[in-house]
Amino acid sequence: MTRRSFLAAAVSCTSAAFAQRRLPIRKSVLYSMLPADLSHRDRFQLAREVGFEAVEVGTVAVANDANEIKKAAEDAKVRIHSIMNQLHWRYPLSSANPEVAAKSIEGMETSLRNANFFGADTVLLVPAVVDAKTSYQDAWTRSSERIRKLIPLAEELKVVIAVEEVWNKFLLSPLEFARYVDEFRSPWVRAYFDVGNVVLWGYPQDWIRTLGRRIVKLHFKDFRFQQDPATRKRVAEFVNLREGEIDWKQIHAALAEIGFSGHATVELAGGDRDYLADVSRRFDRILEGD
Repeated sequence: MTRRSFLAAAVSCTSAAFAQRRLPIRKSVLYSMLPADLSHRDRFQLAREVGFEAVEVGTVAVANDANEIKKAAEDAKVRIHSIMNQLHWRYPLSSANPEVAAKSIEGMETSLRNANFFGADTVLLVPAVVDAKTSYQDAWTRSSERIRKLIPLAEELKVVIAVEEVWNKFLLSPLEFARYVDEFRSPWVRAYFDVGNVVLWGYPQDWIRTLGRRIVKLHFKDFRFQQDPATRKRVAEFVNLREGEIDWKQIHAALAEIGFSGHATVELAGGDRDYLADVSRRFDRILEGD
């Protein structure tokens, strides 16, 4: 065996072993996926029983509700690791209307305080919405200015503002997403990367490698195109894990390369115990590189 062939074989073996290693990612489920007819305590307990160790909840504006949710999570020994901010669609940070922007900032302040109260370390934020009245440049400038106003509170509470890419006609490439986060020059603004949201215009493994250590949290869901029998047009839809077009082995490899070890939250439609247990098993297979 020549030196070159020996090295090639060694690299191949190392890569194969590396690819099969289970990713050190903590499994989380979106709170809204758990049966709404159960009590808070039973919802968290169910999450634990089917294999999830953490949950992401939405903004909780009422103090009594927050107290109940916190106690329920603690009793079930399930961590609330992140808050999904609830007002960024209705009141975008990028709005030209100062009253709308003020409500958006107020909603984020509530979410940041929720996170601190629950012991979570991130708040998911959709930073801007580009539409007929809001140009791309205005969305970038306004949202950046308003997020900067939130950074002191985030730092005080020790909660990261985690910006997510969604179907909002904004941050349409991994290079732009990386630049957007970098321009804040703050450890309190990072990326919340959704694997399924970019399939329309890119490859999630490429985004993961480009964003690298900027990624603080992940959303997992799958995606595919399906032909509408009535119109014969391709219709985009989100589907259960491992049932769509995402190459999960490539996702596994990319996450291993960047050394990601935080939480990943599955974001799908809700269901009963059997459905959630199945989602959890699918999640395990992804983490194992299967």
